[in-house]
Amino acid sequence: MKILFLSSEVVPWSKTGGLADVAGALPVALRGLDHKVLTITPRYDSIDVADLTLEPALGGSGRIGRKPWTWQVWSDPATSTLFIDVPGVFDRGSLYTDDADEHLRWTVFQHLALRTTIAAGFKPKVIHCNDWQTGLVPLLTRTEYLTLSDVPTLMTIHNLGYQGRFGTNTALQLGIEDLGLLHQDHLTAGWYSFLETGLLHADWISTVSPTYAHEIQTPDGGAGLDGILRDRSDRVVGILNGIDTAEWNPSTDLLIPWRYSSRSLWRKERDKEALLDQLELAYRTQVPVLGIVSRLAHQKGFDIIGAPLVHFLETWDMRLAVLGSGEEKYESFFRWLEAMNPDRVGFVNGYDNRMAHLIEAGADMFLMPSLYEPCGLNQMYSLAYGTLPVVRRVGGLADTVDHVDGDSGTGFVFDHYTADGLGWAIGQGLTLHQDRPAWQAAQRRAMAIDNSWEARADEYVTLYRRIRRS
Repeated sequence: MKILFLSSEVVPWSKTGGLADVAGALPVALRGLDHKVLTITPRYDSIDVADLTLEPALGGSGRIGRKPWTWQVWSDPATSTLFIDVPGVFDRGSLYTDDADEHLRWTVFQHLALRTTIAAGFKPKVIHCNDWQTGLVPLLTRTEYLTLSDVPTLMTIHNLGYQGRFGTNTALQLGIEDLGLLHQDHLTAGWYSFLETGLLHADWISTVSPTYAHEIQTPDGGAGLDGILRDRSDRVVGILNGIDTAEWNPSTDLLIPWRYSSRSLWRKERDKEALLDQLELAYRTQVPVLGIVSRLAHQKGFDIIGAPLVHFLETWDMRLAVLGSGEEKYESFFRWLEAMNPDRVGFVNGYDNRMAHLIEAGADMFLMPSLYEPCGLNQMYSLAYGTLPVVRRVGGLADTVDHVDGDSGTGFVFDHYTADGLGWAIGQGLTLHQDRPAWQAAQRRAMAIDNSWEARADEYVTLYRRIRRS
């Protein structure tokens, strides 16, 4: 079938988070199943047209809302991707801004994505929208772009915490003639939301894990939109994200010094030695290494991580490898922890892809104690590398990691968002690590799981067909 895929970021051209990974990988997997997918995304100033040899495609000028615009569309035929280029709109040095016209930037993108689709003669069977930056599309296809009015829309929530809220005074700039189609109570209260509009008007709603699909329908997890989601619960589904197994595969990974499989786990120990050597940390045979690769933010569980790490560094001969950046208080904590334990803690402030791969390969356990996690990818990378995750039972973490119990399980799972809960899970992992046969059995179970996008693409095709029939 023909699928229109709209996203504000797409790997490898633009990225701030997991949305970009999904938008880069899912269309490729769908094309691998012989479906025709057209991806449309902005052309940011970080995307060099000359370097990428993009081809000029469509262009034009016209009014959107109350303002005239001129635009150019660039094409990458190899990936069936179109880039919307609007002078002064997407050339601001970052994908997202706090500028006063942020609502207008994404209004323009959505209108032009639909105009471009029509001009290109691409009539999709489904329009797949992603996050708030595409939240107006389900309404626009029914009011302004009637050529597409018979095409069902899917609204995917990657993180409900980001909703695209703006003041009522900007609503007339949306290019929507009937503002009565927005949420009237909130409009009266002084605001409207792009994402909320999408949830109200999309034919179906999906999110990035089954557990998260349930959580967002509760007051605790719904970020104020749980009522709408409960009202539409028969049209809300959760499909886990996948991972790119061409990039994240320890048997083929060119970014690690020793490639290995579940049948050659002794090589993983050599990657551990290489990791500790690069971080200038002391190595000894089979010393347990805990790894972190993360945005250092409240959501990721760093409010509860301090006390357990201090405790285990004092009571166990272990190592800690941390790669990340974010809130200053968390960066300061890891700098302090490294200074207090210079031969056992290595902190790399920032992001380095090679180091991320080396931590996944060289660590024994991967810490991901998130407060909430719609899906998460790092725990799936860790499973593929036989690096057993320590996770909280929430969102996609609950759907991908089972607590080790005898001859079953692939990681260490805790329920309560407390330092004691996390400490218990780390202790479970360190204790099991001393039993080499049991540890390696858990590693092999983890590495046998198929979290590839090929498997997930089949689930999306099933959903698209279900949407078409509804």
